[in-house]
Amino acid sequence: MSTLLEVKNLKTHFFGKNKVLPVVDGVDFEVKKGETLAIVGESGSGKSITSLSIMGLVPKPGGKIVDGQIIFDGTDLVSLSENEMFKVRGNEIAMIFQEPMSSLNPVLTIGEQITEVLIYHKKLSKKEARLKAVELLKIVGFARAEEILDDYPHRLSGGMRQRVMIAMAMSCDPKLLIADEPTTALDVTVQAQILELMKDLSEKFNSSIILITHDLGVVAELADRVIVMYAGQVVEESGIVEMFDNPLHPYTAGLLNSVPKIDEDQERLSSIGGNVPSPDNFPKGCRFATRCEHVMERCLEEQPMLKEIKPGRKSRCFLHEEGGNQ
Repeated sequence: MSTLLEVKNLKTHFFGKNKVLPVVDGVDFEVKKGETLAIVGESGSGKSITSLSIMGLVPKPGGKIVDGQIIFDGTDLVSLSENEMFKVRGNEIAMIFQEPMSSLNPVLTIGEQITEVLIYHKKLSKKEARLKAVELLKIVGFARAEEILDDYPHRLSGGMRQRVMIAMAMSCDPKLLIADEPTTALDVTVQAQILELMKDLSEKFNSSIILITHDLGVVAELADRVIVMYAGQVVEESGIVEMFDNPLHPYTAGLLNSVPKIDEDQERLSSIGGNVPSPDNFPKGCRFATRCEHVMERCLEEQPMLKEIKPGRKSRCFLHEEGGNQ
């Protein structure tokens, strides 16, 4: 498979009064055409800011990409002007946000919001855009699509609003779809339906997906590969099956151990002690050292590099240099 997106040494910093916060600090990964890549990690690990950096939506003032490249289909997005990025965003790269109620405009009908995208990017007439909007709503599972077009967001359930967001995101047949916690606010049954829908649409439109989540169940259901982020850095990269079978980084192992297991009696769920360090107080050495049960003296002084341990598998940990394995 050829590469659609390549992120190289991405650094996105936030500038406050007398301090710099390196929220995304030297992130590297790539997405192949037609594949689904999951980005996982706890809150504060830099997942969402990585996705907003790709979309050119880093919050301003204060936030800025200070280094690195985001090469999408041969073009470095970091070098584009706001006008040029405006044509890419929504057309070639689309995003589904985690809370559709705050992403949809409450004073416009569903139809007005979908047709606006089609008229701007696809240059359709109002009539053509409305017909296309009906078709899109049917694709995402609305039986009475014509009626939904004239509804306002508040009249729809959370699952229905998320389907509308997916219809809007897919309206221009994007090459890349970024889904930021797309099932967080939904109940388990609706979650499964939304994941199945995303999987089907990815195959139908041959779109690549970046799935941002902290839910490893969602990752197992949808992703081909995964990168694990911690404190602004990638700490592991792996295929899905390999990661679940044999996590390389202690942080990944901790995340997997904290998931309840159906076939085991557990009185207490396992957890990782402590919290993700704040960007204004990253430790000198390995950023996971203060929470790691395998910590060595070296970990407190030196930062490990992200290295290939096996073909297609990378880890940022000194244990592999010491000959250890998780």
